[in-house]
Amino acid sequence: MPSHKTFRTKQKLAKAQKQNRPVPQWIRLRTGNTIRSVPFPFLQIYNAKRRHWRKTRIGI
Repeated sequence: MPSHKTFRTKQKLAKAQKQNRPVPQWIRLRTGNTIRSVPFPFLQIYNAKRRHWRKTRIGI
């Protein structure tokens, strides 16, 4: 990633950074803890789109 980024690239990075967070606790309380949007429900993953900076790349 170059140090001089275009505005579009910077926008995509900011959006990916904002999306990479856990589901808020009040949503889990409101929905009765049925947010598990993952193919294996026994894995306790509450945000299937969480991304680790080293393991999964964004693709830009």
